[in-house]
Amino acid sequence: MMLAMQNSDNLNFDAKHIWHPYSSVTKPSPMHEVVSANGVRLTLKDGREIIDGMSSWWSTIHGYNHPRLNQAAKQQIDQMSHVMFGGLTHQPAIDLARKLIDITAEPLQYVFFADSGSVSVEVAIKMAIQYWMAQGQTNKQRLLTIRSGYHGDTFGAMAVCDPENGMHNVFEQVLAKHLFAPAPECKTDEEWDDSDIAEFKSLVEQHHSELAAVILEPLVQGAGGMRVYCPEYLRQVRQLCDQYDLLLILDEIATGFGRTGSLFAYEQADIYPDILCLGKALTGGYMTLAATLCTGKVAKGIGADGSGVLMHGPTFMANPLACRVACESLDLLTESNWQQQVQNIEQQLSKELMRYQTMSLVKEVRVKGAIGVVELKQELWDQMDWLPQFIVDQGVWIRPFRNLIYIMPPYIINTEDLKKLTTAIGNIIEALTEKLAIKKSQ
Repeated sequence: MMLAMQNSDNLNFDAKHIWHPYSSVTKPSPMHEVVSANGVRLTLKDGREIIDGMSSWWSTIHGYNHPRLNQAAKQQIDQMSHVMFGGLTHQPAIDLARKLIDITAEPLQYVFFADSGSVSVEVAIKMAIQYWMAQGQTNKQRLLTIRSGYHGDTFGAMAVCDPENGMHNVFEQVLAKHLFAPAPECKTDEEWDDSDIAEFKSLVEQHHSELAAVILEPLVQGAGGMRVYCPEYLRQVRQLCDQYDLLLILDEIATGFGRTGSLFAYEQADIYPDILCLGKALTGGYMTLAATLCTGKVAKGIGADGSGVLMHGPTFMANPLACRVACESLDLLTESNWQQQVQNIEQQLSKELMRYQTMSLVKEVRVKGAIGVVELKQELWDQMDWLPQFIVDQGVWIRPFRNLIYIMPPYIINTEDLKKLTTAIGNIIEALTEKLAIKKSQ
């Protein structure tokens, strides 16, 4: 009884005073209090355990409460939890920079640490614009991207998210105006048709004199629609950037560190970016940290005007605690059989989600690496009064948005637990179908 009262008090306070992501304080979303986490399971205050299909927004690739990551954090916090990075440096940052340079494409030799994925995108945009300013081409300040993209919630990042169908259209009038090509339609290279790149190519040809860079999420677009497209599109984009002397920024915040089946998604197209944004899984989900890597061309080009100063410097840049955990997370990843784990997840997702393709409410099922997506024919906003509780009652944690039910589980998930997640998705679709049928008959 006491536990139930305490839980109720906490949730009441939360509903009255705490603003959660993408939520309203006038109509707060239902909440579930988590008291601990281990492996792929979250333990709620009422004692129930639920399987996390979201990897805490795609970050906890090794699962929760990992002993090696715990130990790394404990050792580092006894030495130094934080120190400013202006004029100072430290071993965890040096070690992490070395590791990132070693595992990314050879031309990426410079690392700028930030404190979130959105900020790493801001830094990438600044790098691109400052590069051209240093070359004396001050007119090159716009970016080209594709629709259905998502790059973060800060203003520079929002400006390259889909301006009409994205989450930030309310700010459309105050954002910088960039150029948007249609989202790629190709699913595999075998389906490639030059018409898929035609409008993108036309925009490059018409506007290259004012374009600083192209920015894309490679192969999988995340929160803009969970869309999957073919590697050939990336190759074509790289060729156009080279032909018209544009910088290529790849946002691998969601796709990096193995999620799509290769360590980085750009590897599947056999290309490399001029600027690379990383985050989310960088620390294995332990704390916030991001990085923007760039080539020598970009880094030294910014210094061509004699200053070489990149105008950015977050307070918690290269936080030692986060860098130390990130080093351990990368070691854990590279020493593991992550490729086989992701391949196994992909095979099981394909087998168990594709059967929902024939359901009347389902528009399309998509699987890429350890990402499974069921796109419905209508959005779910008006179902969120009952749907979150229904999901938790299935013993899982899945967070649908718009018309998408998707999962991106930790790589360590076993077959049985993944089966519970995919079964729960089927139950969700059936419950939605039943609710909509009742509503239609009334």
